[in-house]
Amino acid sequence: MTTVLSPQDVARLVQRVGLPDLLRRLVGYLEADYLRWAEFDKTPRVAAHSPDGVIELMPIADASLYSFKYVNGHPKNHRFGLPTVMAFGVLADVQTGAPALLSELTLTTAIRTAATSVMVAKRLARPDSRVMALIGNGAQSEFQALAFHHLLGVRELRLFDIDPAATAKLVRHLSGMPGLTLTVCASTAEAVRGADIVTTVTADKTNATILTPDMIAPGMHINGVGGDCPGKTELHRGVLEMARVIVEYEPQSRIEGDVQQMPADFPVTEFWRVLAGEAAGRESASQVTVFDSVGFALEDFSALRLLRDLSLQLGLGAPLDLIPQMADPKDLFGELQLSEQRQAA
Repeated sequence: MTTVLSPQDVARLVQRVGLPDLLRRLVGYLEADYLRWAEFDKTPRVAAHSPDGVIELMPIADASLYSFKYVNGHPKNHRFGLPTVMAFGVLADVQTGAPALLSELTLTTAIRTAATSVMVAKRLARPDSRVMALIGNGAQSEFQALAFHHLLGVRELRLFDIDPAATAKLVRHLSGMPGLTLTVCASTAEAVRGADIVTTVTADKTNATILTPDMIAPGMHINGVGGDCPGKTELHRGVLEMARVIVEYEPQSRIEGDVQQMPADFPVTEFWRVLAGEAAGRESASQVTVFDSVGFALEDFSALRLLRDLSLQLGLGAPLDLIPQMADPKDLFGELQLSEQRQAA
């Protein structure tokens, strides 16, 4: 029997655990899995591109569990009343192939992306970072804002989006949050000025230059979330040239990340090496650091493991006969019950 978690189940889970605690727990799961990097069978995600967006499959496995995520990215979906990003995923037993969990991952992807951003920023941002510019105030922005506020101590958010309604939505959700000041800005340059951390999470699938070198101050950490497929970037190449660049999985990041615009020998460091102590994170207080985040299957694997554990603990989810339950596993044809149908006729 497969357990199914709906968006309503995940919302109830967040309500019962609390978003700050859920983010903390997920960071723990992420760190545990990243420290097991060599144990995973890894591959870049498989993508089907169209003029309107992209649909991707993201598989990964260790010796015990296999997971995949189905996810899309369609920036014009608001015209149809649909989210830009929609996702679901499966966690299965490697020994038998039986799917144990089928879960929504649209809400969960936003949570795991924010948790991943904070996990990396803990090693790359200056410890005294308290001001974050948030460029792009759409569907994922509140998750990024709250993760950095609760887990990294950010006290001021400087906000900008080309759509004022998106910023107004974010302000409506986060106004009154204790210890958090919201400053609405008129441009990216204004938002970035004075920020310790800059998070870019834009949706438009173009080779954009949201951040340019003249906006970057010594010691900044840039959390580049929006550049996540071929032909979609947010950072001017000059920003990358002046920074120490950390990626999730280099073969995928070279195709999809902001580093896609750089030569093949442009130096990047995979984050697992920083976490394991094999490579440095931030090397000095004045160094500019970039997390060129594209989203990697290992992060969904961690999120699905956490969802499985919490759903069992909290009694959430519903059983589903996704796979035939056969008295004789070799008699698949018998499941159609065609002989019974003939006899009844």
